[in-house]
Amino acid sequence: MFLPLTSNAYIKRNISLGWPLALNALLMQSMLMIDTLLVSPLGEVSLAAMGIATTIVAFILGIQMALANGTQLVMSRAVGSGNSQKLANSFWSGMLINMLVAVFFWVMLTVLDGDIIQWLTDNANLYNEIAAYLNVAKYLVLFTAITQVITAMFNALGQSKIPFKSYLIELPINACASYILIYGVFDWHGLGVVGAAIGSVIAISLRMVFLTVCLKYKQGLDLSFNSKMALFINNIKLHFVEIFPVAANVTMLSIGATVYQLLYSQLSINAYAAITLLMPWIRGGTQFITSWAHASAITISQAIGSKKLDNLTQDVDISIIMAVVLSVCSCGLFWGLSFVIADIYPGLDPETYLALSAIAPLYILLPFIRGYNTVHGHILRALGKTTAVFKINFTGQWLISIPLCALLILYFDASLFWAFAVMPFEEAVKALPFRYLARKTLSEFDSQTADKLI
Repeated sequence: MFLPLTSNAYIKRNISLGWPLALNALLMQSMLMIDTLLVSPLGEVSLAAMGIATTIVAFILGIQMALANGTQLVMSRAVGSGNSQKLANSFWSGMLINMLVAVFFWVMLTVLDGDIIQWLTDNANLYNEIAAYLNVAKYLVLFTAITQVITAMFNALGQSKIPFKSYLIELPINACASYILIYGVFDWHGLGVVGAAIGSVIAISLRMVFLTVCLKYKQGLDLSFNSKMALFINNIKLHFVEIFPVAANVTMLSIGATVYQLLYSQLSINAYAAITLLMPWIRGGTQFITSWAHASAITISQAIGSKKLDNLTQDVDISIIMAVVLSVCSCGLFWGLSFVIADIYPGLDPETYLALSAIAPLYILLPFIRGYNTVHGHILRALGKTTAVFKINFTGQWLISIPLCALLILYFDASLFWAFAVMPFEEAVKALPFRYLARKTLSEFDSQTADKLI
């Protein structure tokens, strides 16, 4: 059965928008991985300090990205409406909110860094190295606030290749600058862990300059601030109300993932090692599904902004079908990974390989269910149901799955298979509410609903 021409055009547009988003996410993840790789020869203390410090920074950057993603949906609707004033208001509202959040975290890392580090470790050597790294890395938070909102603007405009190019600039600069600053050059011995932080700040500041110049000279884009202050303040309030549940959702899921890791740490050392090895693959292996969901949300938001609602249900159906196809492909890749993972990580304890084999069916299946939920979540946010998405995720994770995981591990002393099975179980629990809410929202969505969102 052949798809209508309109569907083919929708798919091509989303793919064109989505593949740079996927590579952007992979490159962004690689930034902290590069620093960790470069620091590893300095020894266990430096590596442990780097791990703790980057966990703190990555948590903050995740919240900033979530805020920018919420702004991205608002700007996408403004792009669809063709109203330059709405687009400018959305951009400056998103920038102000993200900068205020960035300043808040910067102050936290400046004033309370000692308390935060002491809460995480009581090792004096670790304390000094973490403090030195965070004293520089906290400026990443300020630069990221700007780059994320500008990136969201280009994504909303359907020009995701420009942020992709900015990452291609940032990545080699970060690697080279960090290496020189960590290990030194000629007779200079370098700065150690602090050098990694400085290298990252240099790289992201240059990326910020590149994106700002691209935005300034973007033809046909007018971001002049011409709004009355009272109207702008009201716009900020409405903007925050919409994007806050997105940030809260990401924060909740991030904390939930950390709780899962803490619970899994109560299993045997081999079981925990197996899960630790798999987690980066699970995060990276689902990026293309997530990026397709992002692209779908942007395209649907643009359609809502332009009030072209005739094909809305059809576009949502196509988005879900393609997400399922990508999820099946991801499952196939994880199936292939199960055969070669022992070659990728040679020299491990035989019990660790047995643990990896035991949960292979689960991590192969996980992308399929998670991909289905991911696309529903992003589409529902585009339709204005950000709070409802948060409630479904909160219920599925915090009220059902995490208590179940704790019960299985801490009370029943369950095996690794049943403990890890809670993760796909969580996704299965959320699948039906997501589908029901999406169908209900689509059936009720009309031009009046679109007007309220705009």
